[in-house]
Amino acid sequence: MAEKGTRLVIVESPAKARTVGRILGRGFTVKASIGHVRDLLKSQLAVDVENNFKPTYRVPKEKQAVVRELRQAVKEAEEVYLATDPDREGEAIAWHLTEVADIPPSKLRRVVFHEITEPAIREAFAHPRGIDMQLVHAQQARRILDRLVGYKLSPLLWEKVRGRLSAGRVQSVALRLIVEREREIQAFVPEEYWTIAVELSKLDDERAFRARLVRYLGLEPDLKNEEQVRPLVAELEDALYVVVNVKKGERRRRPAAPFTTSTMQQEASRRLGFTARRTMAVAQQLYEGLPLGEEGSVGLITYMRTDSTNVSPLAQEEARRFIAQAYGEHLLPPEPPVYKTRARIAQEAHEAIRPTSVFRTPESVKPYLDRDQYRLYELIWKRFIASQMAPAILDTMTVEIVAVPRALIADGEIPLEALENPRYLFRATGSAIRFPGFLVVYEEAREEDVKPEEEEGGGLLPPLEPNERLRLWRVLPEQHFTQPPPRYTEASLIKTLEELGIGRPSTYAPILSTLFQRGYVERVDKRLVPTPLGITVTDLLVQHFPDIMDVNFTARMEEDLDRIAAGEEDWVEVLRRFYGPFEQRLQEALARIQKVSLDHEVLDEQCPECGAPLQIRYGRFGKFVGCTRFPECRYTRPFFNKLGVPCPQCGGELLEKKSKRGRTFYGCSNWPTCNFTTWKRPLTVRCPHCGGLLVQEDRENARCLKCEAVVLLAELEPEEAGEEA
Repeated sequence: MAEKGTRLVIVESPAKARTVGRILGRGFTVKASIGHVRDLLKSQLAVDVENNFKPTYRVPKEKQAVVRELRQAVKEAEEVYLATDPDREGEAIAWHLTEVADIPPSKLRRVVFHEITEPAIREAFAHPRGIDMQLVHAQQARRILDRLVGYKLSPLLWEKVRGRLSAGRVQSVALRLIVEREREIQAFVPEEYWTIAVELSKLDDERAFRARLVRYLGLEPDLKNEEQVRPLVAELEDALYVVVNVKKGERRRRPAAPFTTSTMQQEASRRLGFTARRTMAVAQQLYEGLPLGEEGSVGLITYMRTDSTNVSPLAQEEARRFIAQAYGEHLLPPEPPVYKTRARIAQEAHEAIRPTSVFRTPESVKPYLDRDQYRLYELIWKRFIASQMAPAILDTMTVEIVAVPRALIADGEIPLEALENPRYLFRATGSAIRFPGFLVVYEEAREEDVKPEEEEGGGLLPPLEPNERLRLWRVLPEQHFTQPPPRYTEASLIKTLEELGIGRPSTYAPILSTLFQRGYVERVDKRLVPTPLGITVTDLLVQHFPDIMDVNFTARMEEDLDRIAAGEEDWVEVLRRFYGPFEQRLQEALARIQKVSLDHEVLDEQCPECGAPLQIRYGRFGKFVGCTRFPECRYTRPFFNKLGVPCPQCGGELLEKKSKRGRTFYGCSNWPTCNFTTWKRPLTVRCPHCGGLLVQEDRENARCLKCEAVVLLAELEPEEAGEEA
C-alpha cells in the first residue's frame, strides 16, 4: 500500500518495478499491473458493430485483486505516474489503468522512457505528459480488427473444417506465404546445367587460383548437359591461358545498422538458433533489468520493440569514447553514422535496440547473466559498437583470362584476333582486407539461403599483368541442377513480413507461435513446413476471403493504423471501411462453403485400448496420435518424429521431442526406463574414430558423444549425413 502523499508509479512487470524503484528511491511507490488490466470479453464478440464499433471491456478475474490494490494506492497517492512501455500497446495499458483504477486527471502523469537507466528515467519524470489518445485509438483499432476477423472467421472454420481452429488477420497471411512457397517447391522441375572453371597459377608459382568461364563465343555459357561440355573440356585442357585485363579497385563495406526488432530476431535465429519468441522473452529480461551485484538491478538494453534505427547523440558520443579507448581512434568514422529507418511511417520516437551503456561490456556482466541472456546481450552489444565504427576497406582485383585453343596458335605466336575476340573468356575475382574497420568487432551472419558461390570474391589473387601467360593445373567441369526456392526459416519469414509491411515489431513472435500452436505449420530441420491442415485452411480462406488473405490489403491496413496513430485517420472510419465488405463476404461464404473432410494419415499400428488402427491427428497444440474410432475410443498419445538413430544407451529409437518451454530436444523412445537425452540433433552416421553417436554441433561440425572427437560435416558421406549437414 502506498504511503499517504507519496508519488505512485505503475509499470507492467515486477522486474521493471524493481529496477525503476531502485532508481527513483524514496518518495516513490512503484507497483506492477502485470500487463493488461482489462480486455475485450472472451465469451462474445464484445464489439458493437452497429454503434461505431464500441468495445466492451472487462477486468479478468485473475486481475481483479491487482486492480483493487492499484485503486487503493491511487486514492492515497498525491501523483500517479504511468510508466508503461513507450509504444501503442503501452499507451493503451496506461489508458486502461486510468479507467479501471479511477485515476483523476489532476493526479495523472504519463512518462515515457526507452531505456531503464537513471538519466533516462530522471529526464522522463521531469517532463510528464498526458495520455496520447491517437496512439490509444491505433492500438484499439488493431485490437478490434483482430477481434472481428478472429471471432467471425474462426467459427466458420469450426463449422466447415474442424473445431478449435483459428484465423487471424495477420497470421493467416503469414500462413499463406508459407503454403505458397511449399507449392512452388512441389511444382518445381529441376533443370540440368553445367559450369566450367579452371585452376591456374603463375608460371613460376605453384599456388593456384580459380577462374570461372563467363563467356563462350561471346555469349554467356549455356551448357545443358555433359555432351555439350565434354568437347569444350578437351579443348581447354590443351589451351594456352593469357591474362588480358587486370582491374584493381577499392570497396568500402559499411557496418550493418543497429538492431530493430525484426533484424534482432533474424540474427538471433541465424547465430544463436533462437526462435522469435525466445529472443523476445530474453530481450524483455535485459530491458526490464537484472541484478548486477553491487550495482543493483539495471536495464541493460533499450526498448526491444522498435522499427527504428535511430541512435541518440548521447549514446553515439559514449560509443565513440569507448571505441577510441578500446580499439583506437583510427577505427572511428569522422562523423557518427546515420542509418535510414525502413518504416513507412514512424510509429513513435523510438531508438534502435542498443546497450544502455557500452562500457557495460558483455564480459563485465557475464557473471550475472544466464547463458541465453549473455549470448543475446553480447550480440546486441557487438552489433551496436560495430554500427558506430568506420567502414572496412577491401582491395579488390578482377582478372580476365583468355583460353586460346592450340589449333589457333601458329609457330608459338597467339594471333591478336584470338585475344580480342576470344573463344573462351574466364574471370577470377579476389579481395583482401586493407583496413578492417568494424570487422574487428562484428560481422553480420550470412543469409541461410545464400550459397557460398553466390558470395562476392575469393581470397587474394597473385600479382598478375596483362599479356602474362599462366599455367593450367586442371579443368573443373561441374554438373548442377536448378534449385527450388528454399522453405522459409523463422528469420527469412520475419524478413519477408517486414519487407511486405505485414505486422509490426510486437507481432512477429506471436504470429509464429500461433501457427505452431494451431498445428498449421511444423518446423523441419529449422524450416517452416505447412501441415495438411494449414494448407486446407489457407485454400478455403483464399477462395472466399481474397481481401483478408491479400498481402497488399494487409499491408495497407497497417498503414491505416499508422495514420490513426499520427492523427491523420479516424479509427472508426477505418473500421467501417473494412467491416462492410468483410461481413458481406462472410455471409456468402457461410452459404456456399461445403464441409471439408480432412484425411488423417493412418499408421501401421493398432490402438492398445480397442485394437483399431491409429492415425496422426492435428490438435490445438500440433500433431498427436489418436484412434480412428474417435470419439467412441479416446486413446491418444504424443506424436514424435523418429530419427532412424538407435539410442547409445539401450538401443531403443531416438525421437524428436519438445520441452515444456517449446525447445526441441532428442530422447529415447524407452523413456522413463532409459533417460538418454541430448539438445543436439543426432546424426545417422557413426563416429569414424570410435563408432559412437555423432550429434550436430553447428553448421560445419559434428561431435561424438563417446570420444568427444569433432568431425567436419563435409567429410561425412552425404547420404549418411543427410539433411543435418
